[in-house]
Amino acid sequence: MDNDIAISVNELTKRFGDFTAVDNISFEVRKGEIFGFLGANGAGKTTAMRMLCGLSYPTSGSGTVAGYDITRQPEEIKRHIGYMSQKFSLYEELTVIENLTLFSTIYGMTDKAIREKTAEVFRTLGMEGMRDTLVKEIPVGWKQKLAFSAATMHTPEVVFLDEPTGGVDPATRRKFWETIYRASSEGMTVFVTTHYLDEAEYCDRVSIMVDGRIKALDSPDGLKNEYGAATMDEVFRIVAKGAQRGD
Repeated sequence: MDNDIAISVNELTKRFGDFTAVDNISFEVRKGEIFGFLGANGAGKTTAMRMLCGLSYPTSGSGTVAGYDITRQPEEIKRHIGYMSQKFSLYEELTVIENLTLFSTIYGMTDKAIREKTAEVFRTLGMEGMRDTLVKEIPVGWKQKLAFSAATMHTPEVVFLDEPTGGVDPATRRKFWETIYRASSEGMTVFVTTHYLDEAEYCDRVSIMVDGRIKALDSPDGLKNEYGAATMDEVFRIVAKGAQRGD
């Protein structure tokens, strides 16, 4: 396997009875890349992501994540990735420090490593004063940053972000992307799904799934040039036109 490749997928397929949720998809994601995984609801994004995270077994095809095989080494994959969902993946009734400590423990970090990493997170985010604040009491923008930090406490090689900015305002979304850029610049691979087409512009490359298949894959500029579109929203409308599944 190429040492510069973080995710490799070859003819990956997932069927549920007669329904093919993911239909023979193939792609690669380079280390340190911000890779956008787009598609309407029902296109197959979540099913594909679950297979990449070692949570669902493919019907056929193959793939590796962080060098581990998705069919033979799902537990290794889980230890080498981070995951953040739209709901921020935080426990609202716990304090900020309790959340960070909990996730660090789940990821198998030592007490010393936890102390050092939590201190670094508070310092980097400027959240020292929120250490003992309940998560439900902090602003949504801080929750986003905290959830990302919790998902990456163990410095995973790949982090999966499943619609991480859903339901927040554009300014807060843009600030969150600064966190993503910083992680990518430090070598972390970011695999992100989003419903906000303007966010696709922030990715290094973007794939668009339609009815379980990848119909387009290139840089945002490359896709706009290919489809003669001014924005990624236009590209998406063109590519997804005639879709049988989704919104």
